[in-house]
Amino acid sequence: MFNRDRWNEILEALTANWFRTLLTAFGVFWGIFILVILLAAGKGLENGVKQGFGDIATNTMFMWTQTASKPYKGLPKGRRYNFKIGDVPSIRAQVPGLLYVSPRNQLGGFRGSNNVVRGLNTGAFNVYGDYPEIIRQDPINITSGRFMNYGDIDNKRKVAVIGEGVKKELFTDGEDPLGEYIKIQGVNFMVIGTYSKKSNNGDGEESQKEIYVPFTSFSQAFNYGERVGWMAITAQDNQSITSLKKDIIEVVKTNHTIHPEDNRAVGNFDLYEEFNKINGLFIALKGVAYFVGTLILLSGIIGISNIMLIVVKERTKEIGIRRALGASPWAVRGQILLESIFLTIISGMMGIAVSTGIIFIINKILDGAPPSEDSMFANPSVDLTVVFVALFILVTSGLLAGLIPAQVAIKTKPIDALRTE
Repeated sequence: MFNRDRWNEILEALTANWFRTLLTAFGVFWGIFILVILLAAGKGLENGVKQGFGDIATNTMFMWTQTASKPYKGLPKGRRYNFKIGDVPSIRAQVPGLLYVSPRNQLGGFRGSNNVVRGLNTGAFNVYGDYPEIIRQDPINITSGRFMNYGDIDNKRKVAVIGEGVKKELFTDGEDPLGEYIKIQGVNFMVIGTYSKKSNNGDGEESQKEIYVPFTSFSQAFNYGERVGWMAITAQDNQSITSLKKDIIEVVKTNHTIHPEDNRAVGNFDLYEEFNKINGLFIALKGVAYFVGTLILLSGIIGISNIMLIVVKERTKEIGIRRALGASPWAVRGQILLESIFLTIISGMMGIAVSTGIIFIINKILDGAPPSEDSMFANPSVDLTVVFVALFILVTSGLLAGLIPAQVAIKTKPIDALRTE
């Protein structure tokens, strides 16, 4: 490995026909280049899609009521029902492993009629009645003031946390909304905080046009009583909400006299299940990238092996002289293998260098572009593991590419090799 004469001989052999060597090396270069680019592109797509989830707790399900599709215990098919606030402690007590069970109510919406008034300004906004833990399930960034707390819940305070979009429509530029009152469907609420929020569905501007008020004061102000519109339920980190979903729904069915086999009476959306599907998709994409890159790399390796066979044939007489002077089969085999490995590694590392350079340029362009919540591509990259895997592939490829030519070289008898013209 550290014999200068041997390395001089390798370089001389490879540069004797430099154009042929360059074309041969390009196959390996291109294979590694495509492999790294595909992996980086897949990672960039994965980052972009997961970025769309924001900081939302992915181990979460949302649950709401629908009509009963089966009669049960004298109750008719097609009846409607509502969750009750009593369902919350019931679910917590009967289903272990839950972190948050958040009842929610909602009214209004930006697509409806104006439901919020402040002075002469009006607007149509989503108004949510929530508990304080909702900020951990669907995080928002408090830009001024504070979020509601359990003191607000217990005392049924009529306070509100408004989005930056609400602030923009109801207040003048530079006006501080904290301590001011807004009227929601005729009921006054004092603003205690403002927030900004990253959209999870690409509707970035409208996600800022929402108002959060305490669940208890919402129920009292808008005559909801014990009614709960829907729930956001998050499992603990050591549990999956998907595995607990069946038990949660069974508790609700029991509480509201729903047929145990009625699968349509309780609607739900399992965010954890959807998130896992996306993860599975990106694992498959990574597998495809490795598969395609390896196939392209294999074609380059076959090219190197063919060229090395030609080189061995051209150097048959030289090999015969070596063998006649006492060179061992391992010495001849090692020479051929070193040439193959050297060519493979150099061309492969060039592929890695060029591809990482392109990834660096793409990241610079993306960093310089204005931020967009709708972007499906972010921070394409490959980790250090990929570099080590590529290095292993290159060394193995070099050995495989040189193995057949090396075996051909040592099988040639010295006397036959010397007779070759």
